[in-house]
Amino acid sequence: MDSRITQEDLPPFVDVAWLKAHQNSVVTADVRWYLDGASGRAAYDGGHLPGAVFVDLDVWLSGNSGPRGLNPLPDPEVFAHGMSSLGIGDNTTVVAYDDAGGVIAARLVWMLRALGHRAALLDGGISAWTGPLETTPVKPTPANLTASPWPDAGLAQLEDITAGAAGIIIDARNADRFDGSLQLPTDPQAGHIPGAVNVPCRGNLTPDGRLRPIAELRREFARVGVEDATAVISYCGSGVTACHNLLALEHAGLGQGRLYAGGWSEYGAEPHRRAELG
Repeated sequence: MDSRITQEDLPPFVDVAWLKAHQNSVVTADVRWYLDGASGRAAYDGGHLPGAVFVDLDVWLSGNSGPRGLNPLPDPEVFAHGMSSLGIGDNTTVVAYDDAGGVIAARLVWMLRALGHRAALLDGGISAWTGPLETTPVKPTPANLTASPWPDAGLAQLEDITAGAAGIIIDARNADRFDGSLQLPTDPQAGHIPGAVNVPCRGNLTPDGRLRPIAELRREFARVGVEDATAVISYCGSGVTACHNLLALEHAGLGQGRLYAGGWSEYGAEPHRRAELG
């Protein structure tokens, strides 16, 4: 891997030209996953970027569903083992993509960056790629990613949310789930965390799935009072797409916020916790 690429030099998003220039010195990761239960692995097998490994979100990027929500962060040892088996080690640079503008693959990128590793999202995802795709699964050479605890500074817990002094809480879900007009089967109840503001992560993207210009991102965050990400806690249904807002904040030069990984699936699971509608 190219040790000349540092985390400070690597922005949260890179384009196809950057990936093609560095393709021999990075691990490309396919992180397709679908809330409706469709198979990300089948999508990978049907065509993926040359040399890309498939990262199973349910296996390596999520713990077991339970009191901490639907997709809590996995145990550090599980994450390290999974990444190592995919050829991602302590000195690896990772570029991840999906077919949803990066709102799913953001989970892997945020996790790696939170631990101090080099990782970025491919702007535009698989649809931005020019050139043929591969259908043969990649057999990675195992590497060694050291297991490290998830950093407290990058995470918010349920207690932070319920204490009422959490700063600006942004909800990355679509507006209809935020306001309670739509309740998915995965939502324990309709609505959102009281006091939260809605910044749908898909609003970070243009209609063709590319990241909006930095000036537009900054205006959208300023609309809800965000000028410094250190005051921000980002959540979604279960801590996956919320990562895209955190990466967009960092890309826009607003700093690093915190992830509430339990999300609505944890907060809303108890009926006594008040949900806000509208």
